[in-house]
Amino acid sequence: MNTAATLMVQGTTSDAGKSTLVTALCRWLARQGVAVVPFKPQNMALNSAVTAEGGEIGRAQAVQAQAAGLAPHTDMNPVLLKPNSDTGAQVIIHGRAVANMQAGIYHDYKKVAMAAVLESHQRLSANYAVVMVEGAGSPAEINLRANDIANMGFAEAVDCPVIIIADIDKGGVFAHLVGTLELLAPSEQARVKGFVINRFRGDIALLQPGLDWLEARTGKPVLGVLPYLHNLHLEAEDGIDQRQAGKAERVLKVVVPVLPRISNHTDFDPLRLHPQVDLQFIGPGAAIPPADLIILPGSKSVRADLAFLRANGWEAALQRHLRYGGKLLGICGGLQMLGTRIDDPLGLEGAPGSSAGLGLLEFSTVLEAEKQLRTVQGRLCLEDAPISGYEIHAGVSSGPALSQAAVQLDDGRTDGAISADAQVLGTYLHGLFESPDACSALLRWAGLVEVQAFDYHSLRERDIERLADLIEAHLDTGKLANLCGLDHA
Repeated sequence: MNTAATLMVQGTTSDAGKSTLVTALCRWLARQGVAVVPFKPQNMALNSAVTAEGGEIGRAQAVQAQAAGLAPHTDMNPVLLKPNSDTGAQVIIHGRAVANMQAGIYHDYKKVAMAAVLESHQRLSANYAVVMVEGAGSPAEINLRANDIANMGFAEAVDCPVIIIADIDKGGVFAHLVGTLELLAPSEQARVKGFVINRFRGDIALLQPGLDWLEARTGKPVLGVLPYLHNLHLEAEDGIDQRQAGKAERVLKVVVPVLPRISNHTDFDPLRLHPQVDLQFIGPGAAIPPADLIILPGSKSVRADLAFLRANGWEAALQRHLRYGGKLLGICGGLQMLGTRIDDPLGLEGAPGSSAGLGLLEFSTVLEAEKQLRTVQGRLCLEDAPISGYEIHAGVSSGPALSQAAVQLDDGRTDGAISADAQVLGTYLHGLFESPDACSALLRWAGLVEVQAFDYHSLRERDIERLADLIEAHLDTGKLANLCGLDHA
């Protein structure tokens, strides 16, 4: 029997701040020497990370692991859903893809998924003092209540207290909190131990009457109000973050076409935040503007996204970009698009079939049932720069272009390709811009002559520390410590 405490953070809506609060609480507890571990029973996201044991989890849990001072592990996110259509998703259990399922079929499968969730929670509880849990979406989604494993269904199963967070910046914060509480069952209402209000701007004194009313109306304490934190960067689970600030006068222009099933768009966060890069995400129906570098991103449905790219007229734009001397980079699914052919005989990403690639590099790709999942290190072909990253792909590529590899990996393999004229480069490696030397080499390759040093990992660490500072300054740490089973904080 374990003695670990479990505390769950649920939100009134998606993007209310659940991931942010769990990250902050993990670092706040880790600062005190508490053995804390992040946990998300079920995550739906196309941004994922690879663990040391070769499993796949949500990207947010990898960041939370960093906040807790831990290496990411599949038990931190036992169920990951990666949408491959509007009604279906690839289901990943304990880091491994088990099936593609339509929403109705997965709803019935949740009982099996719950067993995996509880198994992971039990293992974490046996090895850590506090399990800090993040819910998904809202616990008040009436249509999803049956067999719930992501919110109150999990909280009831393990009998843990819950904090509910709401985003005041969106407006309607009191309606969100009271409405959410009202839609919960009496037993679920009882386990809600307090509220946190997120992203507040202004004079807290003007908010106080509302806080008093909320506590009187619900009988639940407000544990604190977190201020709006400017220039905060945490990798997004879903929505593409396009914020940029403080750019140099002369910048490298980088364009990323946004495909319907774009995956791991967090690859581009180091570029978005780099002071010398103007990064633009170009959506459907928009023309690709003049750029120094165009990047084809990862994709959960490569053939369908390639057809979408062509339907938007972007293939002609890529050809024009290359004629004028621009550079083109493909990452994972984007790499596969650069080749001559993509075959999906098993129908892993849609209907079985084949598609002609862009034909810019002489290789072809076959999608195979066993997904490639690994973290890697090596040297980039540009400047022999050290590079690290992770692979998540079902495709196996072969062809003469791969003999001119983009990366020489430390395990003896090679990865990707670079064209003879060095205009086109492709790699399976996600996270390549997080390696400072490799990032600088790629920016010089794309045309930036004098590259400023930029350390993305240090920036992320700085912002995790800023979040933990907010816990200390703005939340009731005594009540939080109590909820975490600690005598003091």
